[in-house]
Amino acid sequence: MKKPFKFEINRQLLIGIITVLMGLIAGGILMIFTGNNPFLGFSYLFRGGLMSVERIGNTLATATPLIFAGLSVAFAFKTGLFNIGASGQMLFGGLCATAVGLTFQIPRPLLLTAMMFAAMIGGGLWAVVPGILKAKFNVHEVVSTIMMNWISVWVAYYAVPAYFRGAYDTESRAIPDAASLKAPWLTDLFNGSFVNYGLFLALIAVVVVAIILNKTVLGFELKAAGFNRYGAEYAGMKVNKNIVLSMVIAGVLAGLAGATYYVGYSSSMQIGKLPTIGFDGIAVALLGANSPYGVLIGSIFFGILHSGKGFMNAMTSIPPEVGDTIIATIIYFAATSILIERAINTVRKKLKGDK
Repeated sequence: MKKPFKFEINRQLLIGIITVLMGLIAGGILMIFTGNNPFLGFSYLFRGGLMSVERIGNTLATATPLIFAGLSVAFAFKTGLFNIGASGQMLFGGLCATAVGLTFQIPRPLLLTAMMFAAMIGGGLWAVVPGILKAKFNVHEVVSTIMMNWISVWVAYYAVPAYFRGAYDTESRAIPDAASLKAPWLTDLFNGSFVNYGLFLALIAVVVVAIILNKTVLGFELKAAGFNRYGAEYAGMKVNKNIVLSMVIAGVLAGLAGATYYVGYSSSMQIGKLPTIGFDGIAVALLGANSPYGVLIGSIFFGILHSGKGFMNAMTSIPPEVGDTIIATIIYFAATSILIERAINTVRKKLKGDK
């Protein structure tokens, strides 16, 4: 029984490595067509995310909300659902955390705890509607979560200037130090980077999600309800409840992504746009094969790319959009990983035939 499991892990790892390499090769070809040295470009791209303690800290800070967003999408995928609404859940969860942080003046440990719970409740509530629509009326979650994304944009568009207006109508008041996830000792440890307490919450979330999915009856029932609804019903499971619960858990994780972004990485809330991190979470989940630990590795890798592309542009004539193109290409290959898997299986069969 151990050998198939080991092969499964190695297969997923191999597909992930091939996906990244193909994305990097495509980026290198683009650099050549723009008249640049790809080896020099990649050198500055990765050095920009890892060359100093401060840049490592910024990479981890960039990866923190990505971990939560990736976990949100991966959890939904594992239970047979496609949560494309992580951005909206993230925005509403971040709005709830920001509202608590700007409204209450209580001891910092209690305030931060209340803000995290507010983000979890906000993200969960924003996901419960698509969950109910899916369970009761079989409305596809892609349609309903996209709908909820735009509702969250307009809720924030109204609420921020109406109740939390800062210097301009387009942003909230600055998050006070007591309500920020930033910590002076962490900032000093990483020489002034944006790394914050959210990183520790993200690492805890990775372990908790892995345990729920792989070690609990709840995780088994959630996966069963998602992948074979009628089989789960025949086995006596409460399928409708599990579909809603799965979406709520995904929303809770996305809400925490919003909290770590708006009161951790950022210092105020901007209105009028969805956070793209929610969509990047789809790429992270695909790259990590929907595994919590794969999501962690994928998020750090994407954090390196996001942190390094500006440095690459500053040190060379390569535009930062090349970094975005590399990310987009990796997403494309991750989405078509089934073709890579088939190619691997074909090669394995040929090698066995030769023997």
